[in-house]
Amino acid sequence: MKTKNIAFLKLAVTCLLWRLAIMPLNAQTAQNPIIYADVPDVSMIRVGDTYYASSTTMHLNPGLPIMKSKDLVNWHIVSYAYNTLDGGDALNLANGANAYGRGSWASSLRYHNGTFYVSTFSGTTNKTYIYSTKNIEKGPWKEMSFKPALHDHSLFFDEDGKAYMIYGSGKIMLAELNDDLSGVNPDKKPQILIENASAAAGPNIGLPAEGSQLFKIKGKYYLFNISWPKGGMRTVLIHRADKLTGPYEGQVGLQDKGVAQGGLINTPKGDWYAYLFRDFGAVGRVPYLVPVTWTDGWPVLGVDHKAPDTLDLPANKSLMPGIVSPDEFSRKNGEPMLPLVWQWNHNPDDQLWSLKKRAGYLRLTTGRLDSTVLSARNTLTQRTIGPQCSGITLIDVANMKDGDFAGLVLLQKKYGFVGVKSDHGSKQIVMISAQSGSAIEAASIPLKQTTIYLKASCDFTNRADKAYFFYSLDGRKWEPIGIPLQMVYTLPHFMGYRFGLFNYATRQSGGYVDFDFFHISNAQ
Repeated sequence: MKTKNIAFLKLAVTCLLWRLAIMPLNAQTAQNPIIYADVPDVSMIRVGDTYYASSTTMHLNPGLPIMKSKDLVNWHIVSYAYNTLDGGDALNLANGANAYGRGSWASSLRYHNGTFYVSTFSGTTNKTYIYSTKNIEKGPWKEMSFKPALHDHSLFFDEDGKAYMIYGSGKIMLAELNDDLSGVNPDKKPQILIENASAAAGPNIGLPAEGSQLFKIKGKYYLFNISWPKGGMRTVLIHRADKLTGPYEGQVGLQDKGVAQGGLINTPKGDWYAYLFRDFGAVGRVPYLVPVTWTDGWPVLGVDHKAPDTLDLPANKSLMPGIVSPDEFSRKNGEPMLPLVWQWNHNPDDQLWSLKKRAGYLRLTTGRLDSTVLSARNTLTQRTIGPQCSGITLIDVANMKDGDFAGLVLLQKKYGFVGVKSDHGSKQIVMISAQSGSAIEAASIPLKQTTIYLKASCDFTNRADKAYFFYSLDGRKWEPIGIPLQMVYTLPHFMGYRFGLFNYATRQSGGYVDFDFFHISNAQ
């Protein structure tokens, strides 16, 4: 009996060890969203065994981010197509103008004859932009632009050697470009490709079909669009044709969870996926992958026509440092001044920020007067990430001038921040909330020292979309300040909340603050 018990125990231990050994294999499952952060309007290509994707960052600069992946799941930013989109008051956040929610919108990424192309358009400038490079990761990028702005276009190189753009809303148009891509061919009038692309989703449409992405697969043309039926959800529409010019037949491709807008990608092994995104509350619009099978020449999206929560792909790794990253603001020779995770709110004024004037610190200097953080230039931002995250900074406020505000903001139209206010010879730690639509000082605490630790925490779990603010005098003991912020994704900004480091003047310019570091974590 004793021998049997020992044998049974050995067998049980062996089974347990075997289960532990295979657990990592079973754990290699990808989760949707693929990136739990604001990465909307994705356009994707595969070159060999490497995937590249572009996305929208609108009023932020540098802009039109390029991301890289080897497995479709884990991505990191490798480049931007431009440092600044254009000039003018709106993009410079000058003279009361701004480009919030505008700037550059949905891009189209392509690889053709050894050259990478990415195009976008701007309602701010009414231009269409095409950027090209031989080296998508290192550049340099060549820019061409022309009028008008072709809405939600898809850049497409056909086998006849011609380049086209498919664009529009509701009525989808086809324009042939000049051979050098410098504009629409003046000898070829744009033609109607589909008179009413929304019809495939039914008669009761709120958002007409847009977000065109065109693909040619096994001799057929497949056009992806999004529409939004009234009382329904964001819906994938697919049209196909035997010729570029049509006629096109259409159907609903997916209607689940509002996961929509994107296109098709295949793996080197021949598996197909649709890359799409989902409105996910205050964190923003998050990318989803949906498996694709083929039936009668149509791509069939989803598992039982649903966007699954898990995928048979490698597990998601941390979004740090590829999408967001901590920064000590220390630079070695040859390193870029700012890692790619950082973007400025609108075009920066390069004379008023520095990582050299005080080694190991980001210095932001005021150069004009502003009334709110939304109008302040040189706010340096990173994405927030879900389901939870925190940002922490240490700021030296010794050289603020009277009327200055500086600190850590959660940036959107209904923003909130914790920071320092300099007021008539004294300084206060303040928490400001714009949840009501206007800025309200929710708390003010006297500050008797020249350095202060600031913290903002976000909870996006189940779309709670709550933010909390803290300060610390020593970096160890944290004190809550002000009131929780109910974060809201607003269309005027059209972007998920971002962490931002800021400094602005309300009475006199020339004051400056030094940020020692920015730390981000995926916990509150």
